[in-house]
Amino acid sequence: MAAPGPAGERISLRQGVRDSLVVTKRNLLRMLRIPEIIIYGLVQPIMFVVLFAYVFGGSINIPGAGLDAGAYREWLMGGIFAQTVTFATAGAGAGIAEDMQKGIIDRFRSLPMARGAVLTGRTFADLVQTAVTLLVLAIVAFFVGWRIHDGVLNALAGFGLLLLLGYAFTWIGALIGLSVRSPEAATSGGLIWLFPVTFISVAFVPSENMPGWLQPVAEWNPFSATVLAVRDLFGNLPADYKAPDAWPMENPALASALFSVLIIVVFRSLAVRKYKSATA
Repeated sequence: MAAPGPAGERISLRQGVRDSLVVTKRNLLRMLRIPEIIIYGLVQPIMFVVLFAYVFGGSINIPGAGLDAGAYREWLMGGIFAQTVTFATAGAGAGIAEDMQKGIIDRFRSLPMARGAVLTGRTFADLVQTAVTLLVLAIVAFFVGWRIHDGVLNALAGFGLLLLLGYAFTWIGALIGLSVRSPEAATSGGLIWLFPVTFISVAFVPSENMPGWLQPVAEWNPFSATVLAVRDLFGNLPADYKAPDAWPMENPALASALFSVLIIVVFRSLAVRKYKSATA
C-alpha cells in the first residue's frame, strides 16, 4: 500500500509510519523544551479533582450509594479522567494552527513525506502527553480517596479506553486547527463545544438527576459511554447501581470503543482532506 506524497508521488506505508514517528518526536521535543505546556495541562485536571471532590462530595445523590462522599469521589474520577483526555483537543488544535501560521506546514510540504504524517505525528505526540497527564492525575486521585477494585487488567483496559477516546478527540482538534486562522481561535473553538459534551453526560451527576428530555442526550453521548465503562472497569460503581435503559449505558465498554473508532475514522478523513486543500 502507498500513501500520497508531495507532487502526487506515492509513498509506502512503511515510510508513512516512519514520517509520522519523526513528526511525533519533533512535537515531543518541543513540549519538553516548553515545560509550561505540560505543567498547565496538569494544573486544570488536578483543580477539578480537588474542587469537585470536596465541594460536591456528599451533595450529589449517587444511584445505589446515596449521598456518601466517598462513593461520590470514586464516581467522580471516571468523569474527571475522561474530561482530561478530551480537553487535549484544544491543545492539538492550537498546535496545528500555530504551525500553519508560522509556515512550518509549508516546510513539511517541501519534503518527500506522507502528508498525513504531519497530522498523525501531532496526534501521537498529544496522546503521549495525555498518558503522562493521566498518570499524574491517578496519583492525585489516590490521595483524595479513589481506588481500583477490579484488578490491574481491568484498570489497564479502562485507561486504554480513555486514551482511545482522547486520541479520537484530538482528530477533532486537528480539524479545528486547520479550519481557523490563529492558535487563539483554535483554543476557543476547541473548548466551546467540549463543555456541553462533558457536562451533558454522566460524568459529574447521574442522568437520572437531569430533566427527562435531557436524559437520552446524556445517555447516548459517546463521552458518557467511556465514563461509565471506566467506572465499571475500575470497580467504582456502587454495588446496587442499575444502568439507565439505553444501549450505550448497558454496554458501555463496547459502545465506548465503537464511538471512539467511528470518531477517528470520520474526523481523520476530514482532517487529512482539509490539510491537503489548505496546503495545496
